[in-house]
Amino acid sequence: MFKNHLKIAWRSLRKQPFFTFLNTFGLAIGIAGGLLISLYIYDELSYDTMFADADRIHRINADIKFGGEDRKFAVTPAPMAASVENDFSEVALAMRFRTRGSMLIRKTDADVNVKELQSTFVDSTFFEMFGLDLLAGDKKTALKSPNTLVLTRSAAEKHFGIQEAIGQNVLLNNTETYTVKGVMEDPPKNSFLRDHSIFLSMAGYEDSRVVNWGSNNYQTFIKLIPSANIESIQEPLRGFLGKYVIPGVQQFMPGITEEQFKAAGNHLIYSTIPLTDIHLKSDRVAEISGNNDIQSIYILSFIAIFLLVLASVNFMNLSTAHSMKRAKEVGIRKTLGSNKLELVRQFLIESGLVSFASLLVAIVLAIIVLPFFNELADKDISMPYGNPLFWLVLLICGLALALFSGSYPAFFMSKFMPVKVLKGGGGNSLGGGKVRNGLVIFQFAISVFLIVSTLVVYQQLKYIQNKDLGFSKDQVLIVNDVFSLGEQMDSFKAEVKKLGFVKNATLSSYFPTPSTRGDSTFTPEEGATTQENALSMQRWGVDYDYVSTMGFEIIAGRSFDKAFKNDSTSIVINESAVSVIGISPEEVIGKRYTPDMGEENPEYFTIIGVVKDFHFSPFREEIESLSLHLSNSAGSMAVKLQADDFSNAIASIEGLWNEVAPGQPFDYYFMEDSFNETYKSEQRLGRIFIIFTTLSILIACLGLFGLAAFNAEKRTKEIGVRKVLGASVGQISYRLTIDFLKLVAIGICISLPLGWYAMNKWLEDFSYRIEIGVWVFVLAAFLAVIISIITVSYQSIKAAIVNPVKSLRTE
Repeated sequence: MFKNHLKIAWRSLRKQPFFTFLNTFGLAIGIAGGLLISLYIYDELSYDTMFADADRIHRINADIKFGGEDRKFAVTPAPMAASVENDFSEVALAMRFRTRGSMLIRKTDADVNVKELQSTFVDSTFFEMFGLDLLAGDKKTALKSPNTLVLTRSAAEKHFGIQEAIGQNVLLNNTETYTVKGVMEDPPKNSFLRDHSIFLSMAGYEDSRVVNWGSNNYQTFIKLIPSANIESIQEPLRGFLGKYVIPGVQQFMPGITEEQFKAAGNHLIYSTIPLTDIHLKSDRVAEISGNNDIQSIYILSFIAIFLLVLASVNFMNLSTAHSMKRAKEVGIRKTLGSNKLELVRQFLIESGLVSFASLLVAIVLAIIVLPFFNELADKDISMPYGNPLFWLVLLICGLALALFSGSYPAFFMSKFMPVKVLKGGGGNSLGGGKVRNGLVIFQFAISVFLIVSTLVVYQQLKYIQNKDLGFSKDQVLIVNDVFSLGEQMDSFKAEVKKLGFVKNATLSSYFPTPSTRGDSTFTPEEGATTQENALSMQRWGVDYDYVSTMGFEIIAGRSFDKAFKNDSTSIVINESAVSVIGISPEEVIGKRYTPDMGEENPEYFTIIGVVKDFHFSPFREEIESLSLHLSNSAGSMAVKLQADDFSNAIASIEGLWNEVAPGQPFDYYFMEDSFNETYKSEQRLGRIFIIFTTLSILIACLGLFGLAAFNAEKRTKEIGVRKVLGASVGQISYRLTIDFLKLVAIGICISLPLGWYAMNKWLEDFSYRIEIGVWVFVLAAFLAVIISIITVSYQSIKAAIVNPVKSLRTE
């Protein structure tokens, strides 16, 4: 019987190639889109799951409000790891990271440095914590001694070779000598260590042994014993404020109690986050690597579901619409003894054939598109051909889709009454008009919702790109690693400034680009040990040319000037810092603050100027308090260019670099590129929205196109009669189009408020954001209407221009 059903299904599909194509292609697009998004989501959800006992590993976070700043840190004090391990029997192991960023590395007998992008200090328990093995060396002793390090496979092969690396001495940043004690496999791309290539022994880092509960610089990870519950340590962990922190800051604020600390409106809350949640659910100060947002995963999940549902709805719509042609077949088969179950089975097999064909086409489409999707999503996803589970899930999903898509048409058509359909009656209801109309409304509601979302995302990105940042990011070249020039750093800057295409240059380790920065607590000359007077500010070391090169606006006082000898003990602060102090910018000039809170002979800095607030953090965050002070140490140089020929400008600066520092790598980037990198996830989300919104509209239009063809065919006699009675082509096209436009209009009315609500929720994550204008909804509605008119008009005009004699003969 199954074989017979299969033959009938194949013949039926071959008889109607147009509708078979629309169904197959529509489903294939939906499945291919859903498959690509699913691979992306799977990759994102798999972050850090590869580590042994990943479900028992947690990181300790710190939420701190003090000195006018409310911050969420991914770092804690240096003694946190030892204290947690000592205080909680539930904790089997604790270890710390202290990131160092990029490093120059070379053999001690070599002259040429190589830049490694990420390095970090780690405790010797690093390998035990994450269940990592070494390709060479002993993991139990590799990081026990000071000035030892472990390289990744790629770094070792670049410099020595895996086995040859062990015991080799290397020079880091031209100053520190380390011995290679181990080589490990490259961290997986979907782990928080993905960019790291050098792991340094914490044993040689003096700051890690200092018991200072007032400084937060270390990522602290703990591993629980198998039977432990993380919730059991949350409340005791909060108690660390009174147990360790308050006693630890007595030298800065003598006599302060936990009650006084809280009464002043301050708080310090330690909590934990699972290792496997960090990538998608953590966006804190001093993350080890860039994270994604769980919200984007939810959005993409909805888009994948929407695409599949749209494709299924398409199938149901076209199948029920086409049921009129199958009505007499059903009537005859019922008359000849076929029961309802056999008819349902027959139609489900037809749906299964279409779904299976769509699945095959979708896989081919996904394979073809995958390289472009990887570029779009900034991923390295591959099709898991060798994974049986992947094919099993794909098969199950294909069957489920076939059942879901084919169930309604199957049960709908199996209900036809033989007497009615063989007499030709019931024609107006055979197509399932109300259900079909509802499905069209649903399709366009989703499509318009996605159009609104795309417009809002791009409007916010445009706002970010065009907003006044408070500094000039255009034509600013950042030259990294100028510390490697040593005493020649200032002379290099002077030579660069002499170049004709250079407006100005400045040396600093701090620029308004993404980087890890720390806060300092400043207190005024009056009331230096009173916590209510504390002012938490970022502290940037700069030179005399910094403010002018960056294009900051001085709103009170002045900038640094070599004519004033006391500027070495002066600071320039921003408007946000002034607002925390609580007086006007003019009144704050001359006030003296010290970052040496609680010391016997603190060094005081005089405020000489106030700069207008500028954005140095993502737009998701409020502008924080900031101070600038003169410093002789610098990690980078910013060069403000005035030439349009950047290639020659870079070549000239590189030429000077090679003269001053032969063998040192010349590494640079443009500040504007770094700014754009900050919003890479939003830009990626915008591009993904465009692609999949286009796909959803295409699917909806395929369905609408098929329904328009069916509607025109169904009304052939009516069209002929109208033409005989004098109706024009335009009038007939209007009559055939208006019914569909009514459905699209209802879909628009449903989707616009939903789009407004959803995108307002998304925008809440930004401290600086757009207001959604009415034009967004007008444009989305207009696009939907125009697209549907274009889709339907072809079939309407085609039907309207048919000779009425031919139309009437069809009856």
